Amino acid sequence: MDQQASKSPRNPQRAAQYVRMSTEHQQYSTENQSEVIARYAEQHGMEIVATFADSGKSGLTLAGRGELRKLLAEAESGHADFSAVLVYDVSRWGRFQDVDESAYHEYVCRRAGVNVHYCAEQFQNDGSPISTLIKSVKRTMAGEYSRELSVKVFAGQCRLIELGYRQGGPAGYGLRRQLVAMDGNPKELLSRGQQKSIQTDRVVLVPGPTEEVEVVQEIFEAFTNREQSEAQIAQSLSDRGLLTDLSRAWTRGTVHQLLTNPKYAGMNVYNRKSFKLKKKRVVNPPEMWIRKVAAFKAVIPPEQFLRAQQIIQARSRHISDDEMLERLRSLFKRYGTLSGVLIDETEEMPSSSAYRSRFNTLVQAYTLVGFTPDRDFAFIELNRALRRTHAEHCETLVRKLCEAGASVRQDPITDLYVVNDEFSMSLVVARCQATATGSMRWNLRFDASLRPDVSVAVRLEPDNQTVRDYYLFPGTDLFTTRLRLRQENGILIDLYRFDDLRFLVGMAERSPIERVA
Repeated sequence: MDQQASKSPRNPQRAAQYVRMSTEHQQYSTENQSEVIARYAEQHGMEIVATFADSGKSGLTLAGRGELRKLLAEAESGHADFSAVLVYDVSRWGRFQDVDESAYHEYVCRRAGVNVHYCAEQFQNDGSPISTLIKSVKRTMAGEYSRELSVKVFAGQCRLIELGYRQGGPAGYGLRRQLVAMDGNPKELLSRGQQKSIQTDRVVLVPGPTEEVEVVQEIFEAFTNREQSEAQIAQSLSDRGLLTDLSRAWTRGTVHQLLTNPKYAGMNVYNRKSFKLKKKRVVNPPEMWIRKVAAFKAVIPPEQFLRAQQIIQARSRHISDDEMLERLRSLFKRYGTLSGVLIDETEEMPSSSAYRSRFNTLVQAYTLVGFTPDRDFAFIELNRALRRTHAEHCETLVRKLCEAGASVRQDPITDLYVVNDEFSMSLVVARCQATATGSMRWNLRFDASLRPDVSVAVRLEPDNQTVRDYYLFPGTDLFTTRLRLRQENGILIDLYRFDDLRFLVGMAERSPIERVA
């Protein structure tokens, strides 16, 4: 008999319930969760003595989930007034991107003598091998749901950008957000902080009040034709008592930001920064930006905007790299930190955009003067290296196949490699990532829409330069678009592992007819 079900009604087991709802459908409302949990508690002889509820909170991380943190702290203290935690299902506990994190938080409770029960799941969380396996799969599925949703949302946002619609953020000085219906007819202007109420409505930028538009045009005119600096323009605006859209005084930095923002020339630019899956916010390189020219009615001519960018870049061309770095180093010593805003606000400094242009990225310039940002931008450089590595591996693979007598061509539409006009092939490079426990992971993402006959996955060593091994996945056996590999993956996955490419080359190898005869 189930140990919990055997509890006497006169002496029920004391339990706490944890409920969480982000912005998902009604299935996961806290009321629905509580009803299922209450039935489970009654069936298993438990009494709910405490409720911890995180409403409107994402399950991707522990950050922001104050109630779960409170529950864990209370359980770990050893003085909790309950010996069980009841949760609707595995996904309500969290959609952690690392399943080990989800398991760790449960382990914290179990170590303190508090067991976690998933009330709507079909397995008993009793520590048996079967339940552990199912729970691990459920955790992976919970995290995968968020990853797939993130990809779909991002693709949808990029599509809307390319159609000329605005995605998030305030309009800025001299502009306003215009709500438009699904058929394109304009509706109302949105005030700052106001959001659309109908899902099919869209938002575009339109010129703001005439007086603000004239100020924007005056700023560009003063900068491009009257050769005034950002500081001089800011001082002139402040002397006239003019304020920014945030009701603040104009500064060199705010003028510079206005001069470098392409929306004033009618251009829609997206993905300059990203904050996916609650990970660290990163500044993306220009090649990752999504652009749409002539998306909005321009406040200033695109030619004038381009002229402003040329002036900004030209100002730093006569300054040597060493001098630019010395000024950056002095600024770092003065303030103990660096940022694009701080650089732009300092009169004697070249602009932050000049540093990006000269040193490829701000992060690279920071590194050269000994400053390490709090945010981890290292993976940006790593991703660039991986793109180069991917091209090199493709060249190597094609060369080896051709040396074996195979014919290889690249489909101009799908970019897939077609070998001997018999089978198609794609190549994926997976970098090695270390977890908090020191183990290694490799994340593979396949483009299932292309349906290659063979997907070649290259796993890299921890240095992310040396090849560790290869996986050759037949299209018929590739049951997922994402796969997370460990050092050892079991026979069902490692069946496709190879130390080198000889097997693939052997598949494509062609021998002269006389040799076959």
